[in-house]
Amino acid sequence: MNSLLRYAGAFVLLIVLQLLIFNNIEFSGYVNPFVYVMFILILPVSIPSWILLLLSFLTGFVVDLFSGTMGVHVFATVMAGFVRPWILSVNVTSETVEAEMSPSSYRSGLRWFFVYTVTVVLVHHLALFFVEIFSLRNFLHTLLRVVLSTAVTTFFIVLFDFFRPHR
Repeated sequence: MNSLLRYAGAFVLLIVLQLLIFNNIEFSGYVNPFVYVMFILILPVSIPSWILLLLSFLTGFVVDLFSGTMGVHVFATVMAGFVRPWILSVNVTSETVEAEMSPSSYRSGLRWFFVYTVTVVLVHHLALFFVEIFSLRNFLHTLLRVVLSTAVTTFFIVLFDFFRPHR
């Protein structure tokens, strides 16, 4: 029950931060941090896939609902939730992460958490920006947006991970 409240609190906090602060940050049209993806990242390693996809959908739906983006965030978060188990299976060893734990830099090491975060955020941002523009006309511009936004989002997620209680 305690962990359920922690995840619910993290969900609300990350969504509120995204909607009130990070949705208003845009540098030169290239950098848009989407820190709400951290919710998908910190879910327990052993979470069933269907629950992960349902929570990913819910996360994207809430952001879409308040941002007026009509399904773009739903698609991107479900895509991130879909690839997360595969990314964990590639990156997790028995020494790195226990099955019931939430991934964090404290337990798994900064390097492991950084690679894990960059990978999931990159998948999320690729899906988000290419579905948002829905064209390959400005491919390099969109790819630059993906790379820069991934770097800034990863920075904020790793920073927030250092301040996360019960890591």
